[in-house]
Amino acid sequence: QVQLVESGGGLVQAGGSLRLSCAASGRPFNNYAMGWFRRAPGKEREFVSAISYAGGRTYYAASVKGRFTISRDNAKNTVYLQMNNLKSEDTAVYYCAAALDFGLSVKYDYWGQGTQVTVSS
Repeated sequence: QVQLVESGGGLVQAGGSLRLSCAASGRPFNNYAMGWFRRAPGKEREFVSAISYAGGRTYYAASVKGRFTISRDNAKNTVYLQMNNLKSEDTAVYYCAAALDFGLSVKYDYWGQGTQVTVSS
């Protein structure tokens, strides 16, 4: 089992920044590719970003590319999502997830509880 705990959400004005963190425990962190997802009110959960095991490869949704940056620190068992130039449409609950495979259509085996991000316009 892998336990994931997100933090760093909050209320921010449009144009502002937040950095989300996701701390992992339970199994070797570098065995897992990590992803960030979000669910906005009334919408389906959507992919935001993913990062490979050592952090050398990343994917981003078109809606966040150029504004969000995913990174990981395997020594700290933590993955981050730096979110800049936030927009009201970024308002959502953000989840981190862990997968044994890396790619755009992989199955994520473990999920965190989520952290709320609210962007006021």
